[in-house]
Parts: sequence; structure tokens; C-alpha cells
Amino acid sequence: MPAQVINGKEIVSAYRAQIKEEVGALTQQGIQPGLAVVLVGEDPASQVYVRNKAKACEEAGIYSEVHTLDGATAESDVLSLIEQLNQNPKIHGILVQSPLPKHISEEKIVEAIAVHKDADCFHPVNVGNLMIGKEGPAPCTPAGVISILKKIGVDIAGKHAVVIGRSNIVGKPMAILLLRENATVTVCHSRTANMAEITRQADILIAAVGKPKMVKREHVKPGAIVIDVGINRLDTGKLAGDVDFDDVLDVASYITPVPGCVGPMTITVLLRNTLEAAKRAAALQSATNR
Repeated sequence: MPAQVINGKEIVSAYRAQIKEEVGALTQQGIQPGLAVVLVGEDPASQVYVRNKAKACEEAGIYSEVHTLDGATAESDVLSLIEQLNQNPKIHGILVQSPLPKHISEEKIVEAIAVHKDADCFHPVNVGNLMIGKEGPAPCTPAGVISILKKIGVDIAGKHAVVIGRSNIVGKPMAILLLRENATVTVCHSRTANMAEITRQADILIAAVGKPKMVKREHVKPGAIVIDVGINRLDTGKLAGDVDFDDVLDVASYITPVPGCVGPMTITVLLRNTLEAAKRAAALQSATNR
């Protein structure tokens, strides 16, 4: 029996309706959540993501600014813009779109963002808080994956989850969030020996490696839940995930399509992080005014 294809549109719609309601309530109290996105250069994929983020903000009632800078912009000018956004009370979340041009240090840019406005959870302080279980923003893609699993009714506790990929953006924080949900976690990567042997043990298999159609049926245990984080453009111009969807479809119990599931859910968590940052700002303002 083929896997149930997870309906990303339905899941995203439900979460965003809730966010819109909360944004409306907060705006009525005089604080409209605000997100600033900084785009340096003209990477086509980044331009699409930024447009999607701006549209999602508008639909949710979140104030949004997009700062588009030329690819030759000096690092100091980007840092200066971030400092202005740090000081702007209308902005509660800041996101600098990756990848950045080679002459700009991603590390410097991320560390320049105020900890309480770090909408992506990339700042070392927020990464540390995530590691030790303190409250703070959640990394957008990994938190989106957890939300998808919960929405389809998966009890993550006690399951063996295998993550393919160890990036700072997805793989590592994904493992931490799964541990928080009491899964037993294994992380596979480019140096893993006998990968298929390990991935076949997974109740939940999460592919976040950036290689199109790398995960085949021999990597998947019958009945496993397969979450495909990858989004790759093929030579044909079509988009494909890290999982060979057609090959795995009749082995898994659930599978996410690419595109249309994890990507939109990532943006949904970004909206949620911006909303939560605005709520914290409102609570702080209220305490100061007492």
C-alpha cells in the first residue's frame, strides 16, 4: 500500500490561521509584530523565498520590511543596516537571507543581530539556549518538521529518529529538537559507513543533505515516516527533494512532498517566532510601564 502523502497545504493553513488570530489580538493591543528580511545579491532561489516570506507576513497581518542590497554592498553597510533594525521598535524579528556574497562573513552578520530579534535562531546565544532547553526562538525548519509530525498524530517519544545531514541550520538542531521530544536519535552524514543499514532502523527518517533523490527504497524501513527537507533544482528546471519520492512511496507509511510541505512550514515557524518575539516585547513594555 502506498504511503500517505502528507498534506502540507492543510497543515500550514491550520497553523497560519492560529497565528493570524494571535497577531490580530496583539495588534489590537497596540503592538503589531514586525519582521525585517535583508537580501544581499541576486540569488534567484533567495528572491523567491523572500517574496514568499513577505506574502506570508501580509496574509498573517505581520508588518514586513524587505531590504534588498546590491551584491557588492560592503560588509560594514550590512552591519550598519542590522544595527538600525536592532534599534527599530517596529521590528521584532530580523532575518538575513543566506547565502551571502563571499566577501561578507555570515558569522559576523548573525552575531550582529540582537538576540531577542533573531527570528531564525542562528545566534550563538539562542543556539546555546536551544541546546540546554531554555526558552527562546526555535530554528525554523527543524521546528516545522516537529510541527508536521505532531499534526499527523505521531507520538515521537520512544521512536528511533534518523537524521541525514549535520548542518548547523537543519541537521544538528533537528537532532536536538527530536531529543527534546524524547526520541532516540542517530545522525548520519557524508562520512557515515553503511548508511542504508542505519537508516533502515528509523521509525522517523529525516533527509536534510542537499543531494537530489539520494534516499532510495533500500534506505527506508517498511512503514517508516519519511520527512524530506531537501529542495534541489534539477537540470530539467524541476524541483526535487533529497528523497526519491517515487521509489520510496510504497515503502513508507507517510511521506512529505517536495515542494509544498516543509518549505511553507519553515515560513510558518518564522511567522510564529516573530509573533513570540513581539509578545515578549509587549510583556517587557508592560512591565516597564508599571
